[in-house]
Amino acid sequence: MTARLKNTVALVTGASSGIGEATARSLAAEGAVVAVLGRRHGRLEALADRVRADGGTAFVVAADITDRQQAAAAVESVAAEFGRLDTVVNNAGVMGVGQAVDSPLEEWDRMLEVNVRGLLHVTHAALPHLLRAAQDSPRGVADLVNISSTGGRVARPGTAVYNLTKFGVNGFTEALRQEVGHRRVRVSVVEPGTVDTELSTHLRDGVRQAVERQIGNVELLRPEDVADAVSYIVTRDRRVAVNEILVRAAEQTW
Repeated sequence: MTARLKNTVALVTGASSGIGEATARSLAAEGAVVAVLGRRHGRLEALADRVRADGGTAFVVAADITDRQQAAAAVESVAAEFGRLDTVVNNAGVMGVGQAVDSPLEEWDRMLEVNVRGLLHVTHAALPHLLRAAQDSPRGVADLVNISSTGGRVARPGTAVYNLTKFGVNGFTEALRQEVGHRRVRVSVVEPGTVDTELSTHLRDGVRQAVERQIGNVELLRPEDVADAVSYIVTRDRRVAVNEILVRAAEQTW
């Protein structure tokens, strides 16, 4: 495989499992130096070891992106270590499901903190570096990819606040695309449907079982399927901007 991202640096948030882990490995396979960011240091180190065993370069950054200072410091540490930042994948996210009347406010707050504020913290810190990279990269382009969800397009009972966060991510992505696209920073959104990750294991008892029944007859997407979409976006020639990819499991109807 041609190393289409050689001499570039990528940062992936929520990289300790699932889509983030698969995306980091995919970008490393394309030749990018990959900075893996998350809260679970041990898992990040294990991922970095796998990337290195495959011949890639990985840099571990343990941080909580819901903390503005930690998020900014994480981004700056990557740029300082490698002198640039070409690709950012905002993947970190949490999902809470359940009727609004029964939902704990703490669950709503957590979704807002991670899915919205965390993404904003990383994006704000990364944008100056992406703008610079777009000017001096041999590829002539930089990329910001936000991982949203089908929940950012279709609202359903029981997912109101999750919908709020993901519809917000979609709107933010589109507005930012229009702001910086002319400066060769491509801003894109990937909206996965049901994916076989840890996300559903964090749901409350009762809610989790209901979700498992709903998706029981669906062959779930694998994290690698979403990572493929991200890699496709960021490996296009600079003349091509893939603004949005919606990818559902084949049997998913919602």
